[in-house]
Amino acid sequence: MHTDTERCVRAVRSKDARFDGWFFTAVLTTGIYCRPSCPVVPPKPENMVFHPSAAACQQAGFRACKRCRPDTSPGSPEWNQRADLVARAMRLIADGVVDREGVPGLAGRLGYSTRQVERQLLAELGAGPLALARAQRAQTARLLIETTALPMAQIAFAAGFASIRTFNDTVREVFALPPSELRARAPRRQGASTPGVLSLRLPFRAPLNPDNLFGHLAATAVPGVEEWRDGSYRRTLRLPYGHGIVALTPNPDHIACRLTLSDLRDLTVVISRCRRLLDLDADPVAIDDQLRTDPVLAPLVDKAPGRRVPRTVDEAEFAVRAVLGQQVSTAAARTHAARLVTAHGEPVEDPEGGLTHLFPAPEALAALDPESLAMPRTRRTTFTTLVRRLADGDLRLGVESDWPQTRAQLLALPGFGPWTVDVIAMRALGDPDAFLPTDLGIRRAARELGLPSTPAALTARAAAWRPWRAYAVQYLWATDSHPINFLPV
Repeated sequence: MHTDTERCVRAVRSKDARFDGWFFTAVLTTGIYCRPSCPVVPPKPENMVFHPSAAACQQAGFRACKRCRPDTSPGSPEWNQRADLVARAMRLIADGVVDREGVPGLAGRLGYSTRQVERQLLAELGAGPLALARAQRAQTARLLIETTALPMAQIAFAAGFASIRTFNDTVREVFALPPSELRARAPRRQGASTPGVLSLRLPFRAPLNPDNLFGHLAATAVPGVEEWRDGSYRRTLRLPYGHGIVALTPNPDHIACRLTLSDLRDLTVVISRCRRLLDLDADPVAIDDQLRTDPVLAPLVDKAPGRRVPRTVDEAEFAVRAVLGQQVSTAAARTHAARLVTAHGEPVEDPEGGLTHLFPAPEALAALDPESLAMPRTRRTTFTTLVRRLADGDLRLGVESDWPQTRAQLLALPGFGPWTVDVIAMRALGDPDAFLPTDLGIRRAARELGLPSTPAALTARAAAWRPWRAYAVQYLWATDSHPINFLPV
């Protein structure tokens, strides 16, 4: 979008928050860059240039605006609706892969050469992987500086910097302030903070309807791993450097995020995975406008706009749970999963009680005795084949997954039909166009609304909803009285 100067100027003049994260405005006369919704008086058009990323602005020598804080914008929705090389690379960078494995590790996961990855990122985003990762480290550092009392040295390494000197230089360059002054300017937090707990605010593009989002997560929560407590969804997290516990609470203008981490170096990863779990980088206005073009869906969208797709923090975990949920009720699937957690999950301590384990890793599940599984023999075969492929690395499910290729790999597994593959594509891989025409809830909703109820006819009708059919699924599911559609009380 940043190449459409006229459209960008209109967005800046109207202070349209919907475009925050789509592009950034760099002001030639002041040397700062802003988000489109910056509250200051817009500069003259001839003094504005537009960049596709904060990293590109920083590379061009611009500093972040102290008023609108462009580094805290929601992420671009582009990276969650595409499966090409650039989108997959951006999802991996957000997941901290460059900090942990370097650019060669990023390229290796994508199956391309380092030079090809750098070339494509530079062409589309105006910055290479190192610059993009640096911008993310700066954002994480600012977050820790302003919201915690941690020593600066600890913040530097937690944010992913290799040295305190690099941390200091980067913060000064990006924010035009030393770390100590950033902390001094931060708003004073109200009330006493709990030691070891980080409290953050996750922004999103409005509107956001939390009913089906948190309702789905709460209704399918696996005891010991997930729970709904005091208006928050809580769960344990398996992370690159350790483990964590997160509590996510819906608010009108943000998601409150409370974190307990065994290693602060996992902070960037946790933020990325929580945003992905709640689909916070989506553009609900564009999605709902497309779905409203269908006269059958329009009343559903108008009644409760802003539905998101509930996703996952662990793609392999979700694939296992999808198999456990084949042809059984939600309650039965939770029971099967809870047994696996108790028998094979890794115990963790929850300061608030209630959560007891991490969901078992594929390696642990691959070693279990199939006869111990209380399920039909054919489903045991499906389960054991899946976890063995995941444990061996023959099947890799992650933010870097190529959607068509991964679908083909899943369909080749015994017991994997279209429903299982599509639900994994929708909720684990993040495909916004995944569709479930064979799902009983979808077919029931279709009959009640007067839509075609056979899978082939419904798929043909749903072509008009592309590329947002996964969101149409949420609106169709919401016509039912199932607990997944309601915010828990």
